Amino acid sequence: MRLLLSLLLAAALPLTAVAQLGARFPSERKVIKDPKTGVELVFLTTKSGTGDSKIYQTHNQWTSDGKWVIFRSNRVRATGPDGKPQGGEAMAVNEETGEMVQVTEGGFTGMLCVARKSMNLYIMRHAKDKKGTRTGMEVVEINLERLFADSEAGKLKKAAAYERVCGVIPAEMCSEGDMALDGSEEMVYFRLDKEYARKYPIAEQIAPNFGPRKMGAGPGGIGKMDLRTGKSEMVCAVHFKVGHIQGNPWKAGEVIFCWETGGKAPQRTWICDADGTGLRPIYREAAHDWVTHEAVISADELVIAIIGHRPIAKGEQKAIEGLESFATSNDWGACGTKEYPTGIAVVNMRTRELTLEGQVPGDNFWHVAGTSDGHYVCGDDFARELWLIDRHTGERILLTAGHKTTARDHVHPTFKPDGTEIEIQSAMLSDDGRSMNICIVRLPQYLIDRYKK
Repeated sequence: MRLLLSLLLAAALPLTAVAQLGARFPSERKVIKDPKTGVELVFLTTKSGTGDSKIYQTHNQWTSDGKWVIFRSNRVRATGPDGKPQGGEAMAVNEETGEMVQVTEGGFTGMLCVARKSMNLYIMRHAKDKKGTRTGMEVVEINLERLFADSEAGKLKKAAAYERVCGVIPAEMCSEGDMALDGSEEMVYFRLDKEYARKYPIAEQIAPNFGPRKMGAGPGGIGKMDLRTGKSEMVCAVHFKVGHIQGNPWKAGEVIFCWETGGKAPQRTWICDADGTGLRPIYREAAHDWVTHEAVISADELVIAIIGHRPIAKGEQKAIEGLESFATSNDWGACGTKEYPTGIAVVNMRTRELTLEGQVPGDNFWHVAGTSDGHYVCGDDFARELWLIDRHTGERILLTAGHKTTARDHVHPTFKPDGTEIEIQSAMLSDDGRSMNICIVRLPQYLIDRYKK
């Protein structure tokens, strides 16, 4: 009787009390047809209040075997030194069965990096000494192949059996968790702390804060860690605040990053080689361009959104005299309107040629993605609809609509590497109308077959 009572109590405890690396959770998978378009939507999570969210759209979301989607969730919470729940954990969900597996233990910070060439996941977490003092950022490799096999067999070991600490980035170099995996998958890039970047020569004058959000001031920079040796090194220092970082999955030794201001930037997109050479802007935008949410989509191409979400000034508009005026402005200035070309654009990072692929009718593209074969780009708009554009014909196709999100989060589409599906996050099925779920939008078969040889 006592044993039965203990088992019942254990089952009633919140997941935070019993979950561990490799713990399995039942399927919540639900397949529906989009009410407006008829396109098939596969919701891989459907509960409210679990804190689910996809990895940022610049990064890979699928394991290398194409079977599992990695996401962030608060349905399992890491435990702090005081025994109280703190940040969430990373989860994997099987696309076909919907079964979920916990893939981190003890939390993580910043970006999750899912390898394309191996069944590995790379995370950052704070490294601490025996007294609990932070000593830097620990980069950890998690062997998902071994973890999934033991989890399915019910033979889980301790976390150390699946984790390898690649190295620790010194605290003076990095205190934030933004990270990107290089195309070689032998190193990761990370954002340098301001004071560390200040030690190095920077050609440009250090930028002040920019725009009404008072963000973007430099210096900043990029560092790298060799995953084989654990050695951390400088890549480059720049005159501005570095935002999102991404490696080029198709070209080793190339890192793409942005100037982060919380809105319009003086020069949003940047590229650099892993040895610190070749630092330059990618798309040299004009003062009237509002560029955002860049993503590498092939060996040579970067997709960007040039948004036109602001009203055109009535009457004779004062000419834009230069970017300097933005820094002290209480507004973003005369930019981000449809007085100038806007929409999804693709920039060739070798030739620097920009191609404007199209704009959503009556609205604005916001977060963008593309297929590596050069056939399609997609984007969500301000109404949380998801559109596809055929790059050969210019055809705009509404895939799905009605995806409610929170004010601070969005649909954030990412293509599966094979180009047949798009992952988004959505509150369409949430009881509370705001909790995000992980959703797969399957391209109609005629679009998949359109350019098959």
